[in-house]
Amino acid sequence: MRKTSTLLIATALALLSAGARAAERRTLPLADSWRFIQGDPQGAETAGFDDTGWTRVSVPHDWAITGPFDVEARAGGAGGFLATGVAWYRRTLDVRPVAGRRWFVELDGVMERSGVWINGHHLGHRPNGYVGLRYDVTDFLNPDGPSMLAVRADTSAAPSSRWYAGSGVYRNVRLIETGDLHVDQGGVFVTTPTITKDRGTVRIQVDVVNDGKAGSRTGLEIVITGPDGGIVARKTVAPTEIGVARTQTLGGELDIPSPRLWDTSAPNLYRATVRVVDADGAVQDNEAVAFGVRDARFEADTGFWLNGRNVKLKGVALHADGGALGAAVPLAVWRQRLTALKALGVNAIRTAHNPPSPEFLDLADQMGFLVMDELFDQWNVAKTPGDYHLFFSDWHRRDARDMLRRDRNHPSVVLWSAGNEIHDTAYPVQAKAALRSLLEVMHATDPTRPVTMGLFRPNVTGDYDNGLADMLDVVGQNYREAELTAAHEARPSRKIVGTENSKTRGSWIAVRDYAPYAGMFLWTGVDYLGEADRSGWPNIDNPAGLLDRAGALKVAGMQRAGWWAESPVIHVVRNAAPAAPPPSNDGAGPAPTLPTMVAVATPPPKTEILDDWTPADLTPHPETIEVYSNCSSVEVSLNGRALGAKSLPANGAPRQWNVTFAPGEVMARCADGGPSDRLRTAGPAARIELVADVTSVGSTFDDLAFVRAQVTDAKGVVVPSSEAPITFTVSGRGRFVAADNGAPTDHTIFASPTRQAYRGKATAFVRGSGASGGVTVQASAPGLKPAALTIPTGSPRP
Repeated sequence: MRKTSTLLIATALALLSAGARAAERRTLPLADSWRFIQGDPQGAETAGFDDTGWTRVSVPHDWAITGPFDVEARAGGAGGFLATGVAWYRRTLDVRPVAGRRWFVELDGVMERSGVWINGHHLGHRPNGYVGLRYDVTDFLNPDGPSMLAVRADTSAAPSSRWYAGSGVYRNVRLIETGDLHVDQGGVFVTTPTITKDRGTVRIQVDVVNDGKAGSRTGLEIVITGPDGGIVARKTVAPTEIGVARTQTLGGELDIPSPRLWDTSAPNLYRATVRVVDADGAVQDNEAVAFGVRDARFEADTGFWLNGRNVKLKGVALHADGGALGAAVPLAVWRQRLTALKALGVNAIRTAHNPPSPEFLDLADQMGFLVMDELFDQWNVAKTPGDYHLFFSDWHRRDARDMLRRDRNHPSVVLWSAGNEIHDTAYPVQAKAALRSLLEVMHATDPTRPVTMGLFRPNVTGDYDNGLADMLDVVGQNYREAELTAAHEARPSRKIVGTENSKTRGSWIAVRDYAPYAGMFLWTGVDYLGEADRSGWPNIDNPAGLLDRAGALKVAGMQRAGWWAESPVIHVVRNAAPAAPPPSNDGAGPAPTLPTMVAVATPPPKTEILDDWTPADLTPHPETIEVYSNCSSVEVSLNGRALGAKSLPANGAPRQWNVTFAPGEVMARCADGGPSDRLRTAGPAARIELVADVTSVGSTFDDLAFVRAQVTDAKGVVVPSSEAPITFTVSGRGRFVAADNGAPTDHTIFASPTRQAYRGKATAFVRGSGASGGVTVQASAPGLKPAALTIPTGSPRP
């Protein structure tokens, strides 16, 4: 059967490309051979400029993450006390113009205020650092030799972001070659208007541009392949006339039998391959788009539904930085983080507060996450002096259109957000005009998905009474769950979702127990660089995550797993400060007291809940054992002495046992034979242990191995008080990339191979060299027994 399927695919593709293979789209990644300088030399855009003294780099590239951290940095704590400024990138394009062919340069992200030139010709300027760019370079290529591409990135207007956004050409770049008839940027739109058990209707719309010198009759050939790679449908779209310099939308509908739905637990993906053919049947361009068949909708009375199932959105917000890797984030980092979050029960992501990289959404599609794709953090009213408010009026419609066209085929995306805590709402006439403009663009670009926004203090600005909230397809509010519940009860036709929420138990119970509440998005999923302006130096990050910067599980994540995980979980911790603030009116937990933006940007008090049984005082004293678990009954023992079992409270409160401290072992077990967890008292630090998160590591930008070092005693128990300086040495077929420990106040540059342990732990990031063999990582520290491990190199296997 596999042979038959392969033959059918080969036959179909041969028919599509008969006599015209040479004209298919060609895509060349432009990752290497760039020259870089941090500065603004005059004439750097010209072809003859002497850049021989510049540094050779590859992109994606975030130059600011190299440090150092500086209390005087212009971006301040908002930018993690890292540098900002102007930088240039240059590289040659070894292509020559050919009649009937077009060449485009695509840049997925340049931070920020970018300018792009080819052979000294200015192709364009774009203020927004998150939007993807495409420039037609055809008419400016050098016919007699290589052409020079130059990119200027400018973050000198800092602070222009409330968090660390990076600097430079921090996403992928490519050169695309097509025919004169070609698919427009973001021009393929795939929807599934009809879904039944036996049949799914796929509607494909393609914007085709004629950049030739004469009108042309143009058609399409479409092939859809299923999750297993076999062809499930194909169609020929009859030619139609497209005039010179005109864009025409072509398309059609195809039926696929017994569609395999995209879902959080079974993220089945189809692929539509579209070919643009001219009147002679020659292929001028082609594009392949992954999509999913799924029914996602919001209901006013019952919340969110996916494929006929009522699903509560258990989401987290994520900023775009990768901790030690900066804004140029290898896909391996997101894979590790999303895998860890999914294990906690997280099923949804909010891209705070901007569209992510295309590869991030590809990964969300593949892993079965639901995504709220957010566009802006400000409109016309500033949050920082140099931010997007300076450009919103001129650019918001273009940026919104381009962002949605890029992301609208991803089945993971179920909701658009037009903005986060937009301060324009203090001026209702202005705010409604801006929202109306955005909604016109967003609904026209994608009529299949609803639009929300994270309302900021709506009861103060009157959003529920002045009509602004009801302009939204789904009303979103940040925090204050009782306010949003009241707004729904006042008008039950409103669809509602928590666009940003605290991690308190009260917030979760309010969402869990109110059916119309579609779900919530915690602030935040992972600790992120920046937004340390309120906490101030020496803090460089916001430690509000369920995971730390290096992707390691925090106590807050353990607690969330007890509420959200789909399978049995148990985590035992030591609560050194069990007394809680007064509960909110519903008795479900403490009510937030700080204004929203202050609360989320201010680090919490010193952590008093710890995943160890090694207090500073090892003499008898009161301690509280605390357990986070979804098991119906949990039993706890201390040094083999049973402390009794406790049932799962209906309000999700952690289970606690008050004891007199004794060194040894705390054991917590699910009473029904489920999982267990334990804490042990650590002795003096004796050695380092290493663990890698992969069984092999590749050599591309997106490949990375996390090698975690732990300082342990002679019995292998982590010593939480250890701050040993761990030095990582990498040899063999690979190289050291960066190191981190997740500490909010550590100012060691991430490129340093020596990293102080934080709570007894540090992480090295390692990449293979591409050659077969292995990369060896050694970790050493004064007075400790060193450790080493070897990771095979080649194709990575997570």
